[in-house]
Amino acid sequence: MKHEHHDDTTVSPAAEIAYRSDPMMASLKSDLQPHYNRSPSLDEKIAMKEDLDVDGREPTPEEESTLRRVADTIPASAWLVVVVEFCERFTYYGLSGPFQNYIQYPYTSQRGADHPGAIGRGQQTATALNYFFQFFCYVTPILGGIVADQYLGKYKTICLFCGIYMVGVLVLVLTSIPPAILAGAALPGLVIAMIIIGLGTGGIKANVSPMVAEQYQGTKATVKTLKSGEKVIVDPSVTVQSIFNWFYWAINVGSLSAIITTNAEKYYAFWLAYLIPLIMFNGAVFALWTGRNKVVKSTPRGSVLLEGFRVFGIALKNGRNLDAARPSVILTRDPNAIMNSITWDDVFIDELRLTLKACSVFCFFPLYWVIYNQITTNLTSQAGTMLLYGLPNDVVNNIDPLVLIIFIPIFDKIVYPGFRRMGLELKPITRICLGFFTCSLAMAWTAIVQHKIYITGPNYDCTLCDPDQTPNNVSIAWQVLSYFFIAISEIFASITGLEFAFTNAPATMKSVVMSIFLFTNCVGALLGFAFLPLTKDPLLLWMYTGLGVAAFLISGVIYWLFRDYDKSMIADKLALQAKYDMRASSSS
Repeated sequence: MKHEHHDDTTVSPAAEIAYRSDPMMASLKSDLQPHYNRSPSLDEKIAMKEDLDVDGREPTPEEESTLRRVADTIPASAWLVVVVEFCERFTYYGLSGPFQNYIQYPYTSQRGADHPGAIGRGQQTATALNYFFQFFCYVTPILGGIVADQYLGKYKTICLFCGIYMVGVLVLVLTSIPPAILAGAALPGLVIAMIIIGLGTGGIKANVSPMVAEQYQGTKATVKTLKSGEKVIVDPSVTVQSIFNWFYWAINVGSLSAIITTNAEKYYAFWLAYLIPLIMFNGAVFALWTGRNKVVKSTPRGSVLLEGFRVFGIALKNGRNLDAARPSVILTRDPNAIMNSITWDDVFIDELRLTLKACSVFCFFPLYWVIYNQITTNLTSQAGTMLLYGLPNDVVNNIDPLVLIIFIPIFDKIVYPGFRRMGLELKPITRICLGFFTCSLAMAWTAIVQHKIYITGPNYDCTLCDPDQTPNNVSIAWQVLSYFFIAISEIFASITGLEFAFTNAPATMKSVVMSIFLFTNCVGALLGFAFLPLTKDPLLLWMYTGLGVAAFLISGVIYWLFRDYDKSMIADKLALQAKYDMRASSSS
């Protein structure tokens, strides 16, 4: 809609910041000033009133500040991508769920054993290999992002790495059959499978998250009248938030596969526990084939990551000044410079600067992933020292996805809209801070549980000293709050991290920024190795305490450092969009 009367007092704060901080935006404002200050004619006022009754128009400044914001309809192609992620996560969690027992405990042919196993290398080795697997799965997205951006595009890259993924799971199935275990093939087979599956995971994870959000093509907020007669603003940012909420919900539905596979491991065999995910993975292949002509596909444009490294190289040679890598500055500095190798333009430097600003928030996420990774490592081992009442010790951690499956819709449909109705919208930085705070509560409670285990017989603070592996007299129910708090922290921190990475990345760098966010999980796995000396009795209590204190402090540090980012990132994106518009107009 065209606004005929507008002055400085009605410009949104974010837009005003962008105008003042960017000369291009300022020049645009000065060019348009006569139009803004002109009083509308009677005919224009009548036309404006008629426009206000039309759905699909852009909201007025008054409507921006008063109307409730809602999500748009999620397109069908996005749900197909969600199915791909569901099947991949079903496979990932289904096969990794039994890893701790598979590595920690020795092989037994007894069905229904309290501690089924295969390799028998102990808790520290099991935890170390789990960290290696998580590390490798989250370093390879950088490769997946480069392949998609430089060569194949997201869709074809996902298809390629799905094939690699299936080969890795097949290796795991074949080396986990009893003859292979007895022949000593289980450990090398596991390591080879971890590497191949890690490659497959990286290629999929780097691209499936931005691809699901790209299926929604809306870019501008519009006014809509609901059946109830209420006027609302259909907001693309709220829609993207909703897409990622449901995307993460599907991830956690898929992660319930560990309930199936850990029971298969306990009551039948490990090879069956790994065969089930292999069969389910075919669902991802089918969804990709079904959506081959339906999904929105981005074409490769050259790897911005590789270009970024070259820009950084030029900047380092010129006093760490990114502007020195602008083609216009290079030509000014050296009119005879050979520009064939410079594949970017001046606006790319602004995109890169915005990317670095967005990624600075991710610096604290590695500690978050160290805490999250306790679910499949030390909390699983802790469960093995408690009264399980016939449950497999590695099935208890599925409380986490169950909580997420229940509470993600509650947050999406009730909690977040409720805050918006009260005018107290929880912006991304606030949600991330709350995520770190709630995971600090998870570690505090886990420390309390560990203390209770240590002061309870028959083994007290030497839980694995009994050769019969008799648990201490502490009910597994004590662990429930640990998983509950971690799950709530994921809603605040992990989902918001995905959303923040996508919405604040320039259009050409979404895969790269998503890869960097996923890379924080890799750094978290590396950081987890530093805690390995503490993963034994009686030091576990101090490890959980230290992690909880660190997360609590970081929640405050994040708010203090980035509390203005929610507004300033909008301003930066407005300024960048103005440069896009000017570049388009100059090239036309």
